[in-house]
Amino acid sequence: MTVLAIVLLQLVQTTANLLLPTLNAAIIDDGIVGGDTPVILHLGAWMAGIAAAQVVAAVAAGYLGAVVAMDAGRQLREELFAKVASMSSQEVAAFGAPSLVTRATNDVAQIQNLAVLVFTMLVAAPAIFLGGIALAIHQDIALSGIVVAVVPVLAVIMAVIVRRLVPLYREGQELIDRISRVLREQIIGANVIRGFVRQGHEMRRFDAANKDLTRNNQRSALLVAGMMPMIMLVVNLSSVAVVWFGGHRIQAGEMRLGALTAFIAYILQILIAIMMAMYVFMTAPRAAACAERIQAVLDTGPALADPWAPPGNTAAVPGTSGPRGSTVGSSADSTVDSTAGSTVEFRGVSFAYPGAEAPVLDGITFTAVPGTTTAVIGATGSGKTTLLNLLPRFLDATGGEISIGGRNIRGLGIEALRSLIAMVPQQSFLFSGTLEQNLRMGSPEASDEELWQALRAAQAEDFVRKLPLGLQSPVSQGGTNFSGGQRQRLCIGRALLRGAPVYLFDDSFSALDYGTDARLRGAIEPLLRSATVLIVAERVATIVDAGLILVLEDGRLVAQGTHQELMESSPSYQEIAASQLVLEETP
Repeated sequence: MTVLAIVLLQLVQTTANLLLPTLNAAIIDDGIVGGDTPVILHLGAWMAGIAAAQVVAAVAAGYLGAVVAMDAGRQLREELFAKVASMSSQEVAAFGAPSLVTRATNDVAQIQNLAVLVFTMLVAAPAIFLGGIALAIHQDIALSGIVVAVVPVLAVIMAVIVRRLVPLYREGQELIDRISRVLREQIIGANVIRGFVRQGHEMRRFDAANKDLTRNNQRSALLVAGMMPMIMLVVNLSSVAVVWFGGHRIQAGEMRLGALTAFIAYILQILIAIMMAMYVFMTAPRAAACAERIQAVLDTGPALADPWAPPGNTAAVPGTSGPRGSTVGSSADSTVDSTAGSTVEFRGVSFAYPGAEAPVLDGITFTAVPGTTTAVIGATGSGKTTLLNLLPRFLDATGGEISIGGRNIRGLGIEALRSLIAMVPQQSFLFSGTLEQNLRMGSPEASDEELWQALRAAQAEDFVRKLPLGLQSPVSQGGTNFSGGQRQRLCIGRALLRGAPVYLFDDSFSALDYGTDARLRGAIEPLLRSATVLIVAERVATIVDAGLILVLEDGRLVAQGTHQELMESSPSYQEIAASQLVLEETP
């Protein structure tokens, strides 16, 4: 409806614009030359009214066009955000975080700029162009031959320049991605760069990316800048020709003075239409390149998709109370074996990245039962974090089967599956805002007392109470205004609030000293007594009391059992323990 209103307003604006030169010609020929003052006043009043209507229609069309363009940009950003939020880590890595940010900001802005031009010139430019040519021919057929000769020349000039701009703009957006990536790495890794005294190298790296972008922008800017003089040259030569031949026709009595004035005005209007089209053509190549990049993201098929389920199947999964007892269910859920509870089973599970020569995990089989802590230990790169990421389907197993409560996780909806799990990731991440807002991600309805209870169990209550604003204390992006150990404890407190049947701790105690580690594990043990707990750990001291310990080596499960059993039977575990503990003190 709004677009229809824009079209109608532009038709009004264009019609008024085309009428003015004809009325002006009548005033000159019938009023001024004929000495008829009433004609001058009458036609002048009409011109004033038409000019006022033209201004009102132009302002209204411009306003509505901008509103529609901005709304389209907002919707496009929402679709991109939703798409990126649904991507797996593999898909995000394929595009790259800097590129995704650029596509959701700069690329959308370029499309918005084109939309503004299109919605404000959708009808005006072609209508003025065609109407100007028709009315110029109406004023004098002989002179209109100049217009017929000029239009193809202008079209060829613009087509050649636009054709060369398209690849330059496409390359330019890729170079913006590159400079964003370099800048992001240098900001995030600033301390590493300073620590290795690599400022000079990074400056040269950034300078190279910056120069490439500058050269690309210069080449495209030169083409755009060259378009205007060439068009003006052609139009001015045509105006000189109109005046020259028109003067001779007036002298010969074949043309009236007002008609020549109107003809020149229509030539200028044709120029205005060409200028409007030129702005669109200059913006369109870059917007087209941006649209291709955005479409590539939107067309990416989901690596992790919800299973199909018959409409109306909303049976909840037994034992899947969400935060504060809320029931979790979705149309993709179906009933899980009620006797299995939250038992987690891996049966012959493997995972390999696309194109990789060897799998990261190969043939992993184990069972983690409620009320028991299952720990995963192994050398760096053995696949511990990958194993945990398979359970909430951050990555999808390429072989074997994973189940929770007797149900294959591929048969559960993504949201329903993840609502069963509370996870503390390897990188303790906090969001900008306040401590309370970060904690309430685990349970939005939790009371302040419940927040303090979670902090108390996570051994974070003491330092939070010492903060001047307590739970309202600000958190910077990533939680960088807190130490690594404080971030870990806050993330653990956030997970405890979730009240999930399955807990995943991915090396979540590594920044804690042994005393704090022991107190924390002692405090959370009664809270997680009925839950299935999986822990990835680097320290043997953290997992000596685990009911089941899995030992990974090069992606294979080489041993499993209790600490005592592994100390007697597993050389790999003995080696890990020997490197961390004094053997005679080992239980």
